[in-house]
Amino acid sequence: MEIGEKIRNLRQKMGLTQEELAHRSDLTKGFISQLENGNTSPSVDTMESIVMALGTNMSDFFKEENAVHVVYYKEDAFTALYEKLGSKVSWIVPDAQKNQMEPILLELEVGGSSKLYTPFEGEAFGYVLQGQVGLNYGEEQYQIVTGDCFYFEANRTHSIMNTSNQQAKLLWIFTPPNF
Repeated sequence: MEIGEKIRNLRQKMGLTQEELAHRSDLTKGFISQLENGNTSPSVDTMESIVMALGTNMSDFFKEENAVHVVYYKEDAFTALYEKLGSKVSWIVPDAQKNQMEPILLELEVGGSSKLYTPFEGEAFGYVLQGQVGLNYGEEQYQIVTGDCFYFEANRTHSIMNTSNQQAKLLWIFTPPNF
């Protein structure tokens, strides 16, 4: 991102006009306009005045922002088969354990199940994409069909089981990551 564009974004984020920024940094509105449009470059002293007027410092202003990964493709997914359980887990957002939530695609063969999860501080959400599953949540059991979802605090043991005569698929998300 260019300096002028970054100044404009920060100024607008603070709700300042070019004139207000110019006044705060002892510059002219015309200079701020030229700077934001990439028509001039500031001296180091001028830049320090501007970033101070924007409520930051040179170090933070010029800190490189890490690129944010937004889209994940099906080729990015990592899959593991759990033959004894009759399940297949696809981590659809690779390295999601560093994030606040971890989505997976869980595919269960007829009679297949997830592993048994022990209680932890967090939450779970699931959306059944295909088939019918049974949710064991502590001492309670629920039947959930295609198009239905569940959401619960993960403070009880829990697991998912395919209770239909066809493959079941669901999107399952834990926060924090726990898969």
